[in-house]
Amino acid sequence: MPVLLSEDYTYPLPELCKVQQIFDRTLLEDVEGTLKRELAKKEITGKIHPGDRVAVAVGSRGIKNLFLIVSTVIEDVRKKGGIPYIVSAMGSHGNGTEEGQREVLASYGITEENLGVEIVTTVDVNHLGRTPSGKDVYFDRAAMEADAVIPINRVKLHTDFVGDLQSGLCKMLVIGLGNQIGCSSIHEEDPDEFAAIIEDAASLILKKCRIAYGIAAIENAYDETFMIEAVAAENMIKREKELVKIARTKMPVLIPPKIDILIVEEIGKNISGAGYDPNILGKSSVLKEFCLPVPEIKRMVLLGVTPQSHGNAIGIGLFDVTVKEVFEQLDYEAMYANAIACRCIEDCRVPLVAADEDEAVRVAIKCIRNVKKEDLRIVKIKNTLELEYIQVSKTVLEDIRPDERIRIL
Repeated sequence: MPVLLSEDYTYPLPELCKVQQIFDRTLLEDVEGTLKRELAKKEITGKIHPGDRVAVAVGSRGIKNLFLIVSTVIEDVRKKGGIPYIVSAMGSHGNGTEEGQREVLASYGITEENLGVEIVTTVDVNHLGRTPSGKDVYFDRAAMEADAVIPINRVKLHTDFVGDLQSGLCKMLVIGLGNQIGCSSIHEEDPDEFAAIIEDAASLILKKCRIAYGIAAIENAYDETFMIEAVAAENMIKREKELVKIARTKMPVLIPPKIDILIVEEIGKNISGAGYDPNILGKSSVLKEFCLPVPEIKRMVLLGVTPQSHGNAIGIGLFDVTVKEVFEQLDYEAMYANAIACRCIEDCRVPLVAADEDEAVRVAIKCIRNVKKEDLRIVKIKNTLELEYIQVSKTVLEDIRPDERIRIL
């Protein structure tokens, strides 16, 4: 445990005030009805034929209304005479193993019992060829054997790269359905090249595999479904580039411009592939630029890991201090498999471990120079998905009081 001087435990920590960050809350009221109408579009409805075996690809992200979306797609496939089954599409997540990926799917309610379909989480792949730049492209064998493949994913800004294509359907085809070997192959490249590689690899997959269409979801700043769309395979790359631009406008931000200590209650794989969204905090081992305005943060404290992460606390390495409770939950095998596949081992380094939140914050304060304790800028958030309500110290409150997006509670 950390060793502080006795006086480091005696001074009062700043009181935190709860404030509301206000963003555009436009949302999709009828997700199921909208999705059914999307599946009835002319360019979509003819993709599935009677007797077709249809692989519905589901990943490891915490997508809002995921179970509803998946079950609606399965119902539609059945109505058209198809035989649906689920394939895991999560790259190296779930330790990159069949058992681990089945466990991740089950945490979202995606089970054979709940959906009445076979769930295949084998991680065998076929080698499809190489991109123009020489990158090997792999594709899940269980999906490759289907008559039609339907990827389901959220379109959003990616945590490791910027570009016209980021996180979405194309990335799921390339990395999610590439399983651990495909994920590892693509991540050998410099992140500056990822968007172009994703496009080249997705083009190859769309040409060689029987992709029918994809279901793209966009969420608003409150982690609610803003938009859902069925995107035909022949239009997937072009349309997804347009969806990325829409998704960017719906992202939340952390409004305080200067933060001495940021306290984060939890990180997790269901929150972001990187554990937290670097586009919100401006902290990354990979990104050199951020698509959103980010605060200036001196120290970060981590208090928890979500249960859905199953001990994979990737992202912990970007924090300065954590607590014993987090340290005791770590599944190193899961975390290391993820970090090695993504070439971001900095993200799984273990920070200084304190006994509890109080000690962790005091350690972080001790490690900041030239700041008066009475003027500390401290912000506390739950995670980078839920940013409507945050807690701030008095000095931060004075910084953000004039902002029309802030409501003091």
